[in-house]
Amino acid sequence: MRRVIVDSAIYRDGRRTDGPADLSDALDEARATGDAFLWVGLHEPTEAEFDHVASEFALHPLAVEDALKAHQRPKLEVYDDSLFAVLKPIVYEPESDRVSSGELMLFMGDSFVVTVRHGEGAPLAQVRRRLEADPEVLKHGPTAVLYAVSDAIVDHYLDVAGELQVDLEELEADVFAPTGGNPANTAERIYTAKRQVLEFRRASSPLAGPMARLTAGSVPFVNELSQPFFRDVNDHLLRANEQVEGLDRLLSDVLSAHLAQMGVRQNDDMRKISAWAAMAAVPTMVAGIYGMNSDHMPELRWVGSYPVVVVVMAGIVMTLYRMFKRRGWM
Repeated sequence: MRRVIVDSAIYRDGRRTDGPADLSDALDEARATGDAFLWVGLHEPTEAEFDHVASEFALHPLAVEDALKAHQRPKLEVYDDSLFAVLKPIVYEPESDRVSSGELMLFMGDSFVVTVRHGEGAPLAQVRRRLEADPEVLKHGPTAVLYAVSDAIVDHYLDVAGELQVDLEELEADVFAPTGGNPANTAERIYTAKRQVLEFRRASSPLAGPMARLTAGSVPFVNELSQPFFRDVNDHLLRANEQVEGLDRLLSDVLSAHLAQMGVRQNDDMRKISAWAAMAAVPTMVAGIYGMNSDHMPELRWVGSYPVVVVVMAGIVMTLYRMFKRRGWM
């Protein structure tokens, strides 16, 4: 258990206090006074490791199953003895311009909070330090933890959306550059960017429902006075969702523009090829006619026939070249 328990502490009146190492004794101590709660943080526990925690806090088996399996959509579920929330923090990797998501499960009940983290994206250590530095917020109990965690995750959504916006602007500039870049590489970059936006949407969009419930109030185990704080988080979430929707639409427009540009370039190439083929057809036709070795052909034995034919062919080719050039085919 020491390996999976990242941190465990009792908070009384907004301040951290030392408590028993045993979870059962620590929970009893937190409940004894009524003004304290126990916060236990876990990182990727196995089923056997989490069984002990689940039994000590009387967590619902369905919620425990979700916490162990991970790969859940953001949600908020109420059970008889606890509240279960799933959040999906995301991380932007600047080296690869990719977005990856983790998972954070949070159990809230009578004088306790249990957080279960999967992946590396959840900023729990920073959240705990920030809360411990602000006792006025932390003294509101487990609700303060739920608010601080969701606020940190949603605020990071906005940061990641800004990073994706910069990447999209660079991609857009490459697509509309005069040279056009490598078409195959550009298309791959656009589809990769759409995959990153999709990963973002999977984390942020489903969270709108749980945040709306917390904003409306009347959620068990959540302090009713916390509604203004969750409204602030919900406003930030709406902004993040609007940004990611805008990014997705803009990527679709960029992809359409790129495909249209490829079609235009292909048409230009076909016109150039057709123009060169037309110019090459004239000397080919003349040479083919005079290459038939027929005995009775006009000017066949005339001394000046060769230079005349060459000049005529060159004149026709130059006329075609000027015509195609004037029409923009060359």
